[in-house]
Amino acid sequence: MTTTAPGHYVIRPVRAEEWQAVKALRLRALQDPIAHLAFLETYKDIVAKPDSYWQERTAKAAVGAADARQFIAEGPDGEWVGSLTVFVEEAGTTDWAGFPVERRQGHIVGVYVRPEHRGCGLTEVLFDEALQWAWDVGVERVRLIVHENNGRALRFYQRIGFRPSGVTVPLEGHPDESELEYVLERP
Repeated sequence: MTTTAPGHYVIRPVRAEEWQAVKALRLRALQDPIAHLAFLETYKDIVAKPDSYWQERTAKAAVGAADARQFIAEGPDGEWVGSLTVFVEEAGTTDWAGFPVERRQGHIVGVYVRPEHRGCGLTEVLFDEALQWAWDVGVERVRLIVHENNGRALRFYQRIGFRPSGVTVPLEGHPDESELEYVLERP
């Protein structure tokens, strides 16, 4: 599915062969001044990954993948300016942090919009597309994890309907910091 967003942006799922563009946008996101609050991986850790890593990562969330989808925002000139990925977590499994997954849910990760494209409604449209896909594949709720000090993201997630679940995820190596789970129930 392709959606046109305010300002002539196009929102669509990635295709497996677009791994180089996925890599370029992710590396740009990891260089953002607040990347240390927004992402668990660092530029230093990820920049050295081989092409095969990016090819596999992209294929797992591209059009046709059953349990993940990465959505990108293309600007009017075709340049990629934003992205997010939603994974399906199945009931009875364990999530990335070791917590049990109690019901089928979506998990949004990797939210990024280039600074010069923020504030125009683009992030909302990216979320609309991702949430619609998640509801269409039958998840019961969608969640995301956000750093407690990432005020801009916290305000945005609350504004679009996400609420704190009460689950706190400690940050390895940072005993004074944690991440918070926010959830949105299926409408």
